[in-house]
Amino acid sequence: MTDASARTVDTVERATQTPDQSQPWSELGLKQDEYERIHDILERRPTSSELAMYSVMWSEHCSYKSSKVHLRKFSDLPQETPRGKTLAGIGENAGVIDVGQGWAVTFKVESHNHPSYVEPYQGAATGVGGIVRDILAMGARPVAVMDPLRFGPLDAEDTRRVLPGIVAGVGGYGNCLGLPNIGGEVVFDESYAGNPLVNALCVGVLRHEDLHLAHASGAGNVVILYGARTGGDGIGGVSVLASETFDSDGPSRRPSVQVGDPFMEKLLIECTLELFDAGVVAGIQDLGGAGLSCATSELASAGDGGMHVDLDTVPLRDSSLSPEEILMSESQERMMAVATPANVDRFLEICAKWDVEATVVGEVTDGDRLVVDWNGDTIVDVPPRTVAHEGPVYERPYARPEWQDALQADVPDDLPRPTSGDELRDAVLRVIASPNQADKSWVTDQYDRYVRGNTALAQPEDAGIVRVDEETDLGVAVATDCNGRYAKLDPYAGAQLALCEAYRNVAVTGAVPLAVTDCLNFGSPEDPDVMWQFERATQGLKDGCAALGIPVTGGNVSFYNQTGDTAILPTPVVGVLGVIDDVLLRANQGFKLAGHVLYLLGETRDELGGSAWAGVVHDHLGGVPPRVDLAGEQALASFLAEAARSRNVSATHDISDGGLAVALAEASVRNGVGIRMELPDDADPFVTLFSESAARALVAVAPERVEVFDEVAQRHGVPAQRIGVVGGDAIVVEGQFEVPIPEIREAWSEPLPDALD
Repeated sequence: MTDASARTVDTVERATQTPDQSQPWSELGLKQDEYERIHDILERRPTSSELAMYSVMWSEHCSYKSSKVHLRKFSDLPQETPRGKTLAGIGENAGVIDVGQGWAVTFKVESHNHPSYVEPYQGAATGVGGIVRDILAMGARPVAVMDPLRFGPLDAEDTRRVLPGIVAGVGGYGNCLGLPNIGGEVVFDESYAGNPLVNALCVGVLRHEDLHLAHASGAGNVVILYGARTGGDGIGGVSVLASETFDSDGPSRRPSVQVGDPFMEKLLIECTLELFDAGVVAGIQDLGGAGLSCATSELASAGDGGMHVDLDTVPLRDSSLSPEEILMSESQERMMAVATPANVDRFLEICAKWDVEATVVGEVTDGDRLVVDWNGDTIVDVPPRTVAHEGPVYERPYARPEWQDALQADVPDDLPRPTSGDELRDAVLRVIASPNQADKSWVTDQYDRYVRGNTALAQPEDAGIVRVDEETDLGVAVATDCNGRYAKLDPYAGAQLALCEAYRNVAVTGAVPLAVTDCLNFGSPEDPDVMWQFERATQGLKDGCAALGIPVTGGNVSFYNQTGDTAILPTPVVGVLGVIDDVLLRANQGFKLAGHVLYLLGETRDELGGSAWAGVVHDHLGGVPPRVDLAGEQALASFLAEAARSRNVSATHDISDGGLAVALAEASVRNGVGIRMELPDDADPFVTLFSESAARALVAVAPERVEVFDEVAQRHGVPAQRIGVVGGDAIVVEGQFEVPIPEIREAWSEPLPDALD
């Protein structure tokens, strides 16, 4: 190969002199009108390097061009949380919220779906690496990760191809970084076959005064690129690969997937934190999607001037890379910082200490242009905002699908229901043995959940909890949730139910929910049916957050999740973060003490639309999802936080997918302690066990605390029904059936190992 410096380079001067030169704008993912708009902005044809920058930055993944008009509604939400203000929100690398005592927490969830299908291990690993750097760029120390995952059917050939690699990638990268994986989801559905969802969340902690933002200000300040060298991996990767629909022919475009090095990232984390501590960073941006194109344009766009970069000073792993490839490369473990000239030597000294390569590549300039030179010639001269923040904005057409009414009319009311104790028993075992309700230890045992020593709760608990302050035991709880079946039946309600379940899962630990991040996974935005789902889901999430009084601090949109014409279930994953003043007062889900009184909190209605029972037993999806009860969720969360602080509960578990039957099984299997349950005379045993009504929880209370518990429940307006007692080695439903815990454990624990080992 020849060195790239020896090639003929498309300079700004040459672009001006050759206005009619043909350019591969379509191959780079641009539409004709977008290419013409670039001409109008520059008043000439773009150079090949400028075309590369615009193509990746105007991609769906980077520009949010199909979702911006709908995401703006989240900015209308109050930015105050129940505990204080939002320190950084939508538009920053990650949201940052005040959790008290001078501490702040930053958290965000993003997607790495298509790269993880093409190359499962590296796609998932670099998804973790990317979200960790987003958190790091805010000035925070990353302290935990989570991984909401979705796959095709458990027994499908392609699931057996992608699942082991994705799980290994998530675990391998996170474990090497020394970050506990405290929660997430593993969901199976036919719609994800050929298009798995790999969403990654990271949590970081910082003191208020340590907050850093991504901007390049101060003419004469120096631009420094540090971390790994730039290579040919990931060129057009997440930016372009995530902005197109897969065909049905299988994996393709393997060179577009980034390659991760968690050991380099660990050095980068420690180096960056020391740089922050030394006060030598004036602005910072991680290099993720769109690589240098993103970092340079976003830093310059958010600053008060322009930027000049000498691209030939960028350290390379491959000297044959062209300028366009260098600008588009998404090589991992890289950061870009701005420092004052007086701080450059100290900056480079700290990087050398950590064996992190650092190079001065440019400077902040007066004016409003981003200029990139290559061997003395100018190859980029653009207004940076047009690249980073003023890309196309589409108001995609959307309409309620023609099939939606028929889907909702196909209610599960006429499906045969169990009528005897034996039939109920069989249904319970079938549901808990289904892939979505079964034990996920095959996955979670590959993750280190307790490294760093500050994990207070982790999988399979309802939410993960990490301690923020070792002196006061202040902590945060995080949960992610989404039921795509609900969202298919009603995207507005489905998004709210995802919010409610994550909110409730945080609340059952005793934490107070504070803020939301989201990862909105949908099919092609060019399909009006999909855009209707997206519009309804975003409106539902916005309205739900407004009612609950919590802000959306940021998130991610992932479109084109479909194979051919088949879109995934609409999957608006919602992450909720809450604060717990003392992690020692946390509540967990497992029954422990015989004789404790079992309570069912909330109202149970005949709500089986989209239920696990309907899907598992009858392969049915139709009707409407459970009714959303935001006021009930708020009351329940307030009650559970008080109950945990007062040590009034010995076990708490949310009730959601699979209903009370699954909640009882999971809480019993946790510690091998059963329950004896008595149904009221007027209760329908089937509805009691399998309804998926929202705003409900299962709670165990010490006998001596029952009177106080009843009084507090009444004060909060939470229905609290005594349904049995903890104890024994079986789940016993009086007058109906009995299932020994060993039998439950066997049914629950075998599906994933049987399919994947």
